[in-house]
Amino acid sequence: MKRTYVAKKEDIQRVWYLVDAKDKILGRVAAKVASILRGKHKAIFTPHIDTGDAVVIINASKVRLTGRKTKQKVYRRYSGYPGGLREVSFEKMFTHKPTTVIKLAVRRMLPGGALGHVMLKKLKIYSDDKHGQIAQKPQILEV
Repeated sequence: MKRTYVAKKEDIQRVWYLVDAKDKILGRVAAKVASILRGKHKAIFTPHIDTGDAVVIINASKVRLTGRKTKQKVYRRYSGYPGGLREVSFEKMFTHKPTTVIKLAVRRMLPGGALGHVMLKKLKIYSDDKHGQIAQKPQILEV
């Protein structure tokens, strides 16, 4: 009888990747980054263990959307209280916080709970082409 492989802590080797989001589509970048953070590109992938790698995204302010989403997309959050629904358009959020747009897209593609929170900590996003992870020697990842 074959046994299911479960990754152990000593088997996991982390790699840093660098993603340039300039003129890339937001959803495609977020899907690829979420897959890398989760570890689905590795043969030792285990759903309930964090086997993923770290990702640095640069040029977040130059990412784009297709169609009319720049005008129509709305981010909503609800406090739970009456009248507590807050809506922010994509245009407004993108001009004020371009990194938050990518972070939200990636976060919503990761599992919920503590495991997703640990995976999201390995994501660093910068709005321009300068980043602080030079010492980690990130490999360039094409999206």
